[in-house]
Amino acid sequence: MRLNPQLPRQTTSLDDTDIAFIGTGQGRPVLLVHGSLCDYRYWTPQLRTLSAHGEVRAVSLRYCWPNPPVSDAALAQAPYSIGQHADDLIRCLELWNWSGVDLVGHSRGARVALELALRAPQRLRTLTLADPGLPDTDDGTPSPYAMQAAAAIRAGDPETGVGGFVDAVNGPDTWRRMIADFRRMALDNAATLLPQATESLPLPSEAALAALDRPVLLMGGANSPARYARARSWLQDRLPDTRSVVIAGAAHGMNLARPQAFQEALTTFWSTSA
Repeated sequence: MRLNPQLPRQTTSLDDTDIAFIGTGQGRPVLLVHGSLCDYRYWTPQLRTLSAHGEVRAVSLRYCWPNPPVSDAALAQAPYSIGQHADDLIRCLELWNWSGVDLVGHSRGARVALELALRAPQRLRTLTLADPGLPDTDDGTPSPYAMQAAAAIRAGDPETGVGGFVDAVNGPDTWRRMIADFRRMALDNAATLLPQATESLPLPSEAALAALDRPVLLMGGANSPARYARARSWLQDRLPDTRSVVIAGAAHGMNLARPQAFQEALTTFWSTSA
């Protein structure tokens, strides 16, 4: 599998930065949000297939390739945070004049998508959270995996830092087995782990979750680390309208390992969500 979507790069200009995205198709809007160490290339297997169901756009979050990179000056103006990324995407939806969106997020990108949904539910039709990245506690402690990775990156060894983070998030020996395009993408985004290592990660408000009046699909990989199943269960107990799908034979990167099953789960959910 190649993570080379072969679609023209487009850009939306916000007040203080540019947000790159790629898109294809026509009709009902679909927005795909990547997780840590990724960018719009992560969604290569989904773009063509899902374009049969609407206009699909995959964004690169602020500071992720090929957007302006993270720097001390940039962080002083706009922090690296779930809230900042959610607000950027809300502004993109406003500029695109998009509403009735089918929003899909993976891993940390699922937490960004959830925050977008809580802040601007009127923009959405449905929400899909694939292995959402939620902490096990509500103390706001930064990710220990990001902190360990950041130390290696600062020491001049980004491959060890990125590889260790990928293995911690996805499961042992994942980095060694990943395709070359994924490894290249992750290394292109290695610097984003530096601010992520200090990012506070509180759980979302339970009251806000209970008030979210949009259908939510909770997706997981059958072989994903157990913390993702705990996160999905926690959300299922607090969201008013959820459905659950587990992708057999897949771990955290379920859309890459089992793209057809992933896409079928999405389109079934969309078709049954009035």
